[in-house]
Amino acid sequence: MAAITLGGNPIHTVGVLPEVGTRLADFELIQADLSVATLHSFEGKKLVFNIFPSIDTGTCAASVRKFNEKAANLDNTVVLCVSRDLPFAQKRFCGAEGIENVVNLSDFNNGSFGKKNGLEIVDGPLAGLHSRALIVTDADGTVLYTEQVGEIADEPNYEAALAVL
Repeated sequence: MAAITLGGNPIHTVGVLPEVGTRLADFELIQADLSVATLHSFEGKKLVFNIFPSIDTGTCAASVRKFNEKAANLDNTVVLCVSRDLPFAQKRFCGAEGIENVVNLSDFNNGSFGKKNGLEIVDGPLAGLHSRALIVTDADGTVLYTEQVGEIADEPNYEAALAVL
């Protein structure tokens, strides 16, 4: 269980992020067209998982914008923005913002991605949503980097995550 904060108040997640050097567990996340994406869907690509509570908050939106900017210059890498938002909300945000270099994926149906990867918040006002975190994998799905952001309102360390690629 990770101890994080929301506005300085302690909250917790269901577990901890995957360990560096382990293979990321397969997943089923919903794409904008309501089709299912799995780890296999991105086979042979390095992946940056930008995980956050909701696209409709300032810090979450900022992280999507920042990774959209950075992703345009990454070789053989896909940035996946994951939240419990409905795919329609993710698509609306990206359309309004002109975001085209990241892939939004939703864990709205059962939150299994968040549960498997220790991301689901278990208490406080955001209970049931995902914590703010980064997971970076190589092209084989091996975890190269993780970051559990300690304060949900803070942005992740973009540079550290991208440096492992």
